[in-house]
This record gives sequence, structure tokens and C-alpha cells, in this order.
Amino acid sequence: MFDPREKVAIFIDGANLYAASRSLGFDIDYRKMLKYFNEQGYLLRAYYYTALIEDQEYSSIRPLIDWLDYNGYRVVTKPTKEFTDSAGRRKVKGNMDIELAVDALELATTVDHMVIFSGDGDFRALVQALQSKGRKVTIISTVKTQPPMIADELRRQSDAFIDLADLRTQIGRELSERPDAQVGMHNNEDDDDEYDDYDD
Repeated sequence: MFDPREKVAIFIDGANLYAASRSLGFDIDYRKMLKYFNEQGYLLRAYYYTALIEDQEYSSIRPLIDWLDYNGYRVVTKPTKEFTDSAGRRKVKGNMDIELAVDALELATTVDHMVIFSGDGDFRALVQALQSKGRKVTIISTVKTQPPMIADELRRQSDAFIDLADLRTQIGRELSERPDAQVGMHNNEDDDDEYDDYDD
């Protein structure tokens, strides 16, 4: 699937990956992730995308973002948008699809193999566009949850699909392992609140 001569870039839809790994019962170890992809080919870039709630004095995801920023990831953030749905419920939207797509297309002339951590069907058109430029695209999500967290059309469009559950030993850590914030993992039990209302 990977060729050691390939230039690789990874694109992480933060909220989507967080939800998928939690559904599978483990956390992502972002240090191990960099090591794993450096062993698969020449890792040129690693992007992490997430939306932040602006008016919060402290965000439980901030330690992770700071760690990623200092340890080899390009972190792309934007403020969430708050709105009221038709039932009068307060909702928070933090969609990073456009930012991820623009970065991937800009790198398409440089990178051989794009790895996208997301199951969002909206990325099918991006995958198709990258393939039309001769790029290989691997999607990482999971079908091992009920319902599956990957859109069928995205899985079909990709050149390769890797189930996140199969990478557990390479890039994961157990939920019971609680390192401090500096090692770059989600370690705050309030993290679930960060992602509950995201529309992906």
C-alpha cells in the first residue's frame, strides 16, 4: 500500500478522528502516528484541522493543539459558529472541510500519496480531484462501529482504505493511559464536550 520512495502527507479531520477513535475505545498517540508514517515513506507534511469555541476561557483541546504545533504538525484552526436550529436548540458548527481540501490540492504537485483521516462523504470530490492529478489517496476511518463512521462513497472512491481499528497498536493508546498534556494526547475527560455538537 505504501511505497518507501513516496512523499506522503497526512490530513487529519480532528473532530472526526477523535469521534472514531473514542468509538473504538482508544485514543490517538500523535507521537506514534508521526513515527508510523515516517516509516511508511517520506512524510512531508502532517496537518491537523479543528475548530475552536472562541468565547471559552479554557478549551480542553488547547494542550493537544499546542503540543501538535510544536511537534511536527501543522495545526489549522478556525472559530466555531453558533446557531439555533429549527427546534430552537443551540448548536455549534465547526466544519474544516474547505481548509483541508485547499491544503491537499495545493500539495498535489509535490506529494505522491495523500492520507486523509476522515469518514466524511463530502471528501469524495476531493479524493477524485487528487486522483485526477495522479495522486494516490488512502482514507483512514472505521467500519467497525455501528453505524460505520465512513461514508460508503468515500471508501469506494479512495485508492486504499485502512480501518482505524487495525492501526490501534501502531498509533493508539488505551483510554486508561493518562499522560500529561505535554505528550500530546487528549487527557481531559471534558474533551467529549468539544465534539458533541459538531456537524461533520
